[in-house]
Amino acid sequence: MSTSSMRASFLSFSGRAKILHTTWFAFFVTFLVWFSHAPLLGLIQESMGLSDQQIKTLLILNVALTIPARIVTGMLVDVYGPRKVYSLMLVATAALCFFFAMATTFEALALARFLIGFVGAGFVIGIRMISEWYPAKQLGLAEGIYKGMGNVGSAVAALTLPSIALFFGGDDGWRYATAITGVIALIYAGIYYISVSDTPAGSTYFKPNVSGGLEVTSKRDFFFYLLLNIPMYGAMAVLTWKVTLLGLLTGFAANAIYVGLVALYIFQSAQVYKVNKSIFEKPVDEFLRYNFKQVAILSIAYAVTFGSELAVVSMLPLFFKDVFLIPMALAGIFGASFAIIDVLSCPSGGFISDTLGRKRSLAVALAGAAVGFFVMSLISAEWHIAWAVMAIMITSFFLGSAAGCVFAMVPLIRRRLTGQIAGMVGAYGNIGAVLFLTVFSFVSPSVFFLTIAISIAIAALASLYLDEPKGAMAEVMPDGTVQMIDVH
Repeated sequence: MSTSSMRASFLSFSGRAKILHTTWFAFFVTFLVWFSHAPLLGLIQESMGLSDQQIKTLLILNVALTIPARIVTGMLVDVYGPRKVYSLMLVATAALCFFFAMATTFEALALARFLIGFVGAGFVIGIRMISEWYPAKQLGLAEGIYKGMGNVGSAVAALTLPSIALFFGGDDGWRYATAITGVIALIYAGIYYISVSDTPAGSTYFKPNVSGGLEVTSKRDFFFYLLLNIPMYGAMAVLTWKVTLLGLLTGFAANAIYVGLVALYIFQSAQVYKVNKSIFEKPVDEFLRYNFKQVAILSIAYAVTFGSELAVVSMLPLFFKDVFLIPMALAGIFGASFAIIDVLSCPSGGFISDTLGRKRSLAVALAGAAVGFFVMSLISAEWHIAWAVMAIMITSFFLGSAAGCVFAMVPLIRRRLTGQIAGMVGAYGNIGAVLFLTVFSFVSPSVFFLTIAISIAIAALASLYLDEPKGAMAEVMPDGTVQMIDVH
């Protein structure tokens, strides 16, 4: 290899590495802010005299907006590009963070947490950015690193913000700690905007032909898409029901929201028809089609992986405390072991997917996670705690690997729709969390783990119906010509 070609190769790698690291840190910052309130709830409750019921309400509101936000963010990133959308997201993140830090009433706190739920959609933006810079043979590992390192933001919030709040002291310590995360987001918005570009030099950023809904390529997929949207509205209805049970909403207000969700679904369906009207008039050429079942199966897979992870992380510390009768601080450390594994498992899943094939890797990882949760359902006080921790960490590894495999495949479905597809798949992760946490509120931990195991096993079987990505995908250029994109 000549010196000039070696230098060009190095520069290309440096450019990709820079994009990966600056983008995962943007994801890290959004998660740092999104989960900044959780470790400070005790201080917030004491400072503002909130009831336990109000604290539970804040936790629910924090995730309520994330489901539709991921769909909307996916549309925005496909149209305007990840550089602008991520930078704007970080600015909005900072503003909402300051709003929460300055709130003096429960109503203001509740509104701030509800709006901050939009921040959880930041994850979707980076999926599109990474897919623009990395070739398919390295894409799974790159997306896995992005997801795994970004998720650390929630852990860093838990480890650092209580100490920062105590450093400032007084009733307002939590406000300073929260505001600092907002300052970080605001500063990094500027850094990210001047540091990245949407594509490598000379590459085309493919955009949707029309906006307002995900494009599909057959009549069957159109109705499949409408069907897949229903659980999103169902999850928001469940959240409304839970908030109503906590007393924050009256029956009349809840019913109004239910009616509004139905009206919104009808409106969205009309928009989707408007976007896809042409497929009812003329069939899409075969080589321009993509199979929507790919999106549906990956959505289900992410619902049972990331969804169960969010649900399990929230209950594990109390599970360890109740089963093994250990102090809450130690139980929290053992519980955190489930989430920390993400740093290794997500990149590992992506790398395995790049190496051994997308479909096979996902099926094996899901099967391993299903077995792991079945073993977890057997944990009891008779177990040695070390064996319980080991079972949980191994299960977490398979679970995170499966999530890494999911997003190793998402960008290979249709390049110009990657943001919207990632938004839908990501939204299903939150849907899964809502459903699993709802189940947990009615059953024992053993039955809860067994329910997750069965759900993941079903997803593993569904993954067998995935199509392995082809060697190339067709995209329509701005001038109307067709370009074949290599996905090897």
